[in-house]
Amino acid sequence: MPNSRQDFLDALHKQVEPNIVSHSIALEACMGGIYDYLKTQGRLNDDEPSRDEWLLSGLIHDIDYGGEWKDQHPQKTSEALEKYGLEVSASVMRIVKAHAPSLTGVQPSNKAEWSIFCADSLTGLISAVALIYPSKKLSDVKPSSVLKRFLKEPKFAAGTRRDEVALCARPDGLNIPIEKFIEICLASMQGVANDIGL
Repeated sequence: MPNSRQDFLDALHKQVEPNIVSHSIALEACMGGIYDYLKTQGRLNDDEPSRDEWLLSGLIHDIDYGGEWKDQHPQKTSEALEKYGLEVSASVMRIVKAHAPSLTGVQPSNKAEWSIFCADSLTGLISAVALIYPSKKLSDVKPSSVLKRFLKEPKFAAGTRRDEVALCARPDGLNIPIEKFIEICLASMQGVANDIGL
């Protein structure tokens, strides 16, 4: 029987800190949102990984970012999965590697790989925007607020790799303008706000 999402989520909870679990759920949601957007636009090729593979890649991309492998992330994804008796497809493994090409040597080539690469650190910026609101709720965040802090306040959530996020607009990548990309990811994260404590 194939592993369920819950199996992967349970392993994440055991292997990494709660903030990494929340980030992983946020990225999983963003991957689903980007997939759905591209699908409705008729912009996914037949050879693109399945929606489930997009989602799973987002969920597990940091599973080795904790415990005994933290300093070797993301090179130990396979070992971290094996520890919990979990398996993923070769395409999921490649998508995971594409989120950190400078460490893995895997450059994004398809839409799934570009999505995880561009959305990975955007989730942190979106969460940081929510946390400056009195309510600390994603539901109160507007795309324009995220965009303003992304473009005009480089010191805000300074760890955000803005140069990588901005590559969402690359014509040979996702070809999604940054404004739209932020809108998609914010809406996706708002959909899982309860799961990530925002």
